[in-house]
Amino acid sequence: MSTILSIKNLRKQYEDGFEALKTISLDINEGEIIALLGPNGAGKTTLISTVCGITKPTAGTVTVAGFDIIKEYRSARSLIGLVPQEIALEPFGRVISTVQFSRGLFGKSRNDAVIEDILRRLSLWDKRNSQIRELSGGMKRRVLIAKALAHEPRILFLDEPTAGVDVELRKDMWAVVRKLRADGVTTILTTHYIEEAEAIADRIGIISEGEILLVEEKNNLMARMGQKQLEVQLTARLSDIPISLANYELGIADEGWTLIYRYDLKADRTGITKLLTDVSAAGLQLRDVVTRQSSLEDIFVSLVRKDVEKVT
Repeated sequence: MSTILSIKNLRKQYEDGFEALKTISLDINEGEIIALLGPNGAGKTTLISTVCGITKPTAGTVTVAGFDIIKEYRSARSLIGLVPQEIALEPFGRVISTVQFSRGLFGKSRNDAVIEDILRRLSLWDKRNSQIRELSGGMKRRVLIAKALAHEPRILFLDEPTAGVDVELRKDMWAVVRKLRADGVTTILTTHYIEEAEAIADRIGIISEGEILLVEEKNNLMARMGQKQLEVQLTARLSDIPISLANYELGIADEGWTLIYRYDLKADRTGITKLLTDVSAAGLQLRDVVTRQSSLEDIFVSLVRKDVEKVT
């Protein structure tokens, strides 16, 4: 796949000395969905604002399909659609005119077929003549997406697009993003809903304290950093782990009713069979055995925690 967005050594430092972005470099491929995860204040919105020309970078370069965002701003910006966090819409405007106006802002000629297609894909066609103030919060967010798509961009930034949206609407939006990918549109998503990234992203980027901690294929990341956990539920409460089981580095959960054993799926041997044998030999009786795969959220929390500990 060809690179459509290239970010090289990007920095953003404010007058008070605060460095919001610290030498960020990232290449994003055409037609992919990449999710940027990070805690509040990590630099996600600053990164998007800089790429979109809302914030001026302190150093570094950004090109969109080869166009420099500073030297060739109009050409670069015309290829980008942005859905911001905040819902800022004219309350008395009608849905269809709002979306048509956004298309005109980018110098695109009127195209009713394109606007209709966008509104239908976002389940807004039946609401096309409604005033914005008559819509629910979820439908207003759909209007924001429609506005961002009106000029047929090649890159779509979604900055917390499903904040405050119910689960059903969120899944509808995931379907829209997948359809856009099929059409060749590149999507960069920031989200606090990690299951959202896990559901639709091709690659995951984790940002903290203005730095990219990693960018990796989602499946590779899950395989590389994911662990599986065996929960051995006991019939009697345990206060201490028997000495004969010390080599397993077990944990105790549920106030002593459960033993926790973590193992690597990539290892030749998990050690589970021997563990269960030794648990019985230690005189412990099993009530149940449960396994759990670590999630993207577990990986994210672990990485961000390590980064904070490194700074402090």
